[in-house]
Amino acid sequence: MLDRLCADAVVVFHLAFIAFAFAGGLLVLRWRRLMALHLPAVAWATLVEVMHWRCPLTPLENYFRHRGGQVGYAEGFVEHYLEPILYPSGLTPTIQVMIGCAVFLVNAAVYTIVITRWRRRGRESAGAAATLGPQPGAAEPVSTLQAAHGSAGQWV
Repeated sequence: MLDRLCADAVVVFHLAFIAFAFAGGLLVLRWRRLMALHLPAVAWATLVEVMHWRCPLTPLENYFRHRGGQVGYAEGFVEHYLEPILYPSGLTPTIQVMIGCAVFLVNAAVYTIVITRWRRRGRESAGAAATLGPQPGAAEPVSTLQAAHGSAGQWV
């Protein structure tokens, strides 16, 4: 029973990982710190699809399925769970490369927006600081030497 639950948990995690790799850039637009997790996820998901690697989560799920008395599957996660839904006629290597490229391109577009926003904010804050200058009626800034030795020109 516990092994079957673990196998199902791996499936849920696997689906969540795929969704995060594909669309997690949208979360990065809101929470920039997620970028540290998202970029490696995109790289891994793209490489697994383009290079036709086997994701280690698939054998892990099969391990728990076998221990729980269930039959595992020989094909990959995408082929087993997503192919019947998305690609009823079969998942070819060309389609896998297209999936990998789609993951990359969607995230490249999102990160272009992220970088554009950062640059715009940087220019706006730099421009605002440059245009402010000294305010009328405000005291002139005092240097460290002036503060230590009195006003300018009065050296002891």
